Amino acid sequence: MSTANLSEYNPEAVPDASQMRFGIVVSDWNSNITGSLLSGAINTLKKHGASDKNIFVRHVPGSFELTLGAQLVAENLEVDAVICLGCVIQGETPHFRYICESVTRGITQLNLDYNLPFIFGVLTTDNMQQAIDRSGGRLGNKGDEAAVTAIKMIALQQELERK
Repeated sequence: MSTANLSEYNPEAVPDASQMRFGIVVSDWNSNITGSLLSGAINTLKKHGASDKNIFVRHVPGSFELTLGAQLVAENLEVDAVICLGCVIQGETPHFRYICESVTRGITQLNLDYNLPFIFGVLTTDNMQQAIDRSGGRLGNKGDEAAVTAIKMIALQQELERK
């Protein structure tokens, strides 16, 4: 929603992340935007106790490759969640729709196929200004939101698996 700040949340409602391990897969396409998303995610994870040694960042060429990149991270690194960060900006062709639908379905499928949270931190915007606004601009940072979501989903999974 264009009035919500993606970086606003109650920090007291976020569990301690000091014992959690995070994979982050980030698209290099629109790197000025995805770099800001990555910084936001890492800073937020650290704010809640995650250490550098428990944050594993891997890069993929574009948002379409996020799904396989996330799967490879889940299969080859010991992580509790994988955060997928990307940015797709509407252009003049239907390419935007195909990429957005494919990435959304792919990340959804990973959540269903693995016993692991895969977090959708992909901006799908009409223009560059909207992307800037949502990657540390006037509407906050989707990377912050993705990190908080990862922490909360790990905590939920751990809580339910203990029972």
